[in-house]
Amino acid sequence: MRAREMPHPLCCISIDCPGLGARSPAPDNPTPDPDGAGEGPSSAAVAGILCKWTNIGKGWRYRWFSLQSGVLSYSKIRRGDPPLVPEGSGGVRLIGRTAALFSQAAAASATACRKPRKPVRVVHLKNDVSISTEKLRDRMQAEGLDKSLIEDCERIMNSEFSEYHRQLKLRYEEHLNSISTFHQQLEEIDVEDLATSEGQLQLTKYDYSSSGHEKYNEYSTTESSDDVEKQELDELSDEDELSFFDTNECFGDSAITCASKVTASNDFDRISVMEDNHFDSKIMDVESQLEYQNMLLHIRWRKKLPDPIEKEKSVSLWSMIKDNVGKDLTRVCLPVYFNEPLSSLQKCFEDLEYSYLLDQAYEYGKKGNSLMRILNVAAFAVSGYSSSDGRLCKPFNPLLGETYEADYPEKGVRFFAEKVSHHPMLIACHCEGRGWKFWGDSNLRSKFWGQSIQLDPVGVLTLEFDDGEIFQWSKVTTTIYNLILGKVYCNHHGTMNILGNQQYSCKLKFKEQSLLDRNPRQVQGFVEDIKGTKVATLLGKWDHSMYYSLSDKILKSKGSVLTENSALLWKRNKPPIDPTRYNLTSFAITLNELTSELTEKLPPTDSRLRPDQRYLENGEYEKANAEKLRLENRQRMSRKLQENGWKPRWFRRDSEHETFHYIGGYWEAREKNKWEDCMDIFGEFPNDAMVVP
Repeated sequence: MRAREMPHPLCCISIDCPGLGARSPAPDNPTPDPDGAGEGPSSAAVAGILCKWTNIGKGWRYRWFSLQSGVLSYSKIRRGDPPLVPEGSGGVRLIGRTAALFSQAAAASATACRKPRKPVRVVHLKNDVSISTEKLRDRMQAEGLDKSLIEDCERIMNSEFSEYHRQLKLRYEEHLNSISTFHQQLEEIDVEDLATSEGQLQLTKYDYSSSGHEKYNEYSTTESSDDVEKQELDELSDEDELSFFDTNECFGDSAITCASKVTASNDFDRISVMEDNHFDSKIMDVESQLEYQNMLLHIRWRKKLPDPIEKEKSVSLWSMIKDNVGKDLTRVCLPVYFNEPLSSLQKCFEDLEYSYLLDQAYEYGKKGNSLMRILNVAAFAVSGYSSSDGRLCKPFNPLLGETYEADYPEKGVRFFAEKVSHHPMLIACHCEGRGWKFWGDSNLRSKFWGQSIQLDPVGVLTLEFDDGEIFQWSKVTTTIYNLILGKVYCNHHGTMNILGNQQYSCKLKFKEQSLLDRNPRQVQGFVEDIKGTKVATLLGKWDHSMYYSLSDKILKSKGSVLTENSALLWKRNKPPIDPTRYNLTSFAITLNELTSELTEKLPPTDSRLRPDQRYLENGEYEKANAEKLRLENRQRMSRKLQENGWKPRWFRRDSEHETFHYIGGYWEAREKNKWEDCMDIFGEFPNDAMVVP
């Protein structure tokens, strides 16, 4: 039987046990073949255990192979059965290394294997030396040399062999030590953190020069937890635990020219460029630098949620269904145990955690590097999904007219969002950064499949840079599995098209997870120019990192290690030191932080002032459930309010594109603390509120 040709190196297995070696005669004294074929070269046999492909279900399996007289045969290996060594052969050569499957059977059939044995390769090497010594002894005796002289020669050879073995062992240990030292040195050089620091430190003067230090003191303390540790901005760029030793991280201007080869020198060049840019007078003058450094001393974000006041009660979906049997489904209120202390408005801003990628994209565009600009935009579009990993609870559904603001001076972003429609539920947002603006509205269409629910986002996200370049894309489908039984988890899948109005566009494919998939959560795509030519490829995982290669070859990934001269674009931040049961990221923990200074400046519609969400964060679950029921009863009146002509306060629908745009005025009203025209949506619902003038 002819063995099937295998596409990868064979896994060979040898039997060094004396019980099996007895079947194979010594090379110096071959056993004559009874058929008289022992003198020919074809009489020698080769036997051993190889891996043979069986089928898709079982894959590669061990089989005993024997090659004799040009005939290759194989058989299954059963526990306890001895190997089928060809009989009548002039000599059997055993190949490969010992396999766990067959070594147990060999040990059971050979009593000599009970004693501890030395490593296989050392035993074989010493056997070769003993054979060579025996041949030398015979030759020296034939020459008539003295016996004592022969023994001296053997002793010298054995000592030389021992010294040779010792030298090999030392060199092997030195080699391992050098590899370990090299890996440690690579861990210390984290160019990504330096690039992140650049994105956080390159502030323009208008970001922080108008309102002085009073603007930033409102974030310095928190009244929800007195014992929460404060986090310095210097700690925002800690080193990540994972390093890719075979991947060069390159963010320099020479990225275009290093398509075929990315070297470590680019990283150090990038460091010097970052230092020069940071202190460049065109970006930041001396006065602004001093003001910015003083600002850093005042901004401190919390690092964990407050300790819960009450002990959380266990709740299951079945008990909830049992308690609501016979009730109107439209009036069933889910307990807060299924929520996380964030609203959907705050979740929108959580997608901008890695906004430094857009800062880098803006800088690349100013230097004329449009390709690196769209690569950073693509990495930003993927990075927003990383926070969904392990998030099993749903955010609070905002009330009609509910808003959320986020002013992060150290990131250089100001974000604002408002719920502009209740049926269908629409959320509009607007964000301003360093040289760019980001806006969009979103809606979700859900499909329930019994054990899972599919969420299809509806809406377009728009990114516009100050130089006029615009990118637009839509989010991909999200599916949540095991809603009834099993561990709940989510996956993102579909195609994301990032369309640009100038030179480049990008297409990303979020791989759909399957039962047999060994590399889930993978994202793969490419960048093409206006002629349709692929100029770069991207590959990564939406919950970990993204890489690119400036070639049209598809990158290949095995686990989390990439090759093909790929360079790092984005990598997920480390999880918080004190994880919560909601699996919030360090950035998400800061989104609902409320201080006394900030309370005085917020409108009555801000999500931070929502009582049920605040009670849940503080661990007051009974109060949170009561407030959630009250607010949901009030929310049912919002549809009638919207039918009577209610309009959002800060956004207007564009009749041409059917999208909501920010009309301005919020931050000006915040400075003057003018919120007279804002309803107290979290208070008692007045009767005259149903009439809209």
